[in-house]
Amino acid sequence: MSGSYKSRIQEFNAALTEEKINLKALRELCFNGIPFEGGIRAQCWKLLLNYLPLERAVWDSFLKKQRELYTLFLKEMIIQPGIAKANLGFSREDVTLHDHPLNPNPDSRWNSYFKDNEILLQIDKDVRRLCPDISFFQSPTEHPCKLILDPQNDYETLRSRVEQTTLKAQTVNRNRRGVTNVKHAEADTFFCFTNLMSENRDNFIQTLDDSHCGITFRMESVYSTLKEKDAELYHKLQEQNIKPQYFTFRWLTLLLSQEFLLPDVIRIWDTLFSNQDRFDFLILVCCAMLILIRDQLLRGDFTANMRLLQDYPISDVHTILRRATELQDGA
Repeated sequence: MSGSYKSRIQEFNAALTEEKINLKALRELCFNGIPFEGGIRAQCWKLLLNYLPLERAVWDSFLKKQRELYTLFLKEMIIQPGIAKANLGFSREDVTLHDHPLNPNPDSRWNSYFKDNEILLQIDKDVRRLCPDISFFQSPTEHPCKLILDPQNDYETLRSRVEQTTLKAQTVNRNRRGVTNVKHAEADTFFCFTNLMSENRDNFIQTLDDSHCGITFRMESVYSTLKEKDAELYHKLQEQNIKPQYFTFRWLTLLLSQEFLLPDVIRIWDTLFSNQDRFDFLILVCCAMLILIRDQLLRGDFTANMRLLQDYPISDVHTILRRATELQDGA
């Protein structure tokens, strides 16, 4: 470990031990990357995503309340629906007289069950897409949540509910070895990213797609920003009828997690989370990615360029972030 890196760690430790965190100073530190030693990154992300309050004195009580709320969420969203489904299966009267799978009534327990499963299925797909080759996502945790996976429970588990709605491919069987962890770190991560998604929620609300914070507007913003920064490249993509939704939808909604290796994604997120206008900066990152391969795009035809954009070739994320910062500064 170099002396400059040790010095940087000391800067972070000093910033994180203040009685009231100086958020502006912390953002400036985090913008150029956060060390992972000693849980520094985890602590910084919680602060940057407004999960932790800035006053250190209230952290313990705040975390205790959030973890209790997480346990409550588990019971309401997983345990109770599982019990309800089990009860439906045990009572013929419930199924045939008062409720049934085709019941259109919004109050139908079957109706709620199917809607829950739509969400669970989407979550299951997203989990499979996110770096399935990394052992972390395939290995069991040392601290399973007994509320969810205790085999002695008499209700249907979350895993069973998902498996009933998907093909039992090898990935399903492999993932069955994994279990859900409800230790403090998981509860904190859940709420940390809940805060992030609350900022990004309009990306997923169809009626707001064309609003200034909707996904359609954001995709178009990539092109409008590109037009301002590199008109020649913009017109080339327009001439080839390469629409922004062909590639920017994935870039924006998944925060570039499919374009780079996980360590590089985390490095990008350090900078994104530290930026007060993080989603505007994400637009600049996307523009930087386009500009850095402009020569290839200007030479390529539609097929070659689509392949390039859907399998982005540059792996040095520091170059991309540096170019995005230059664009932000008006270069």
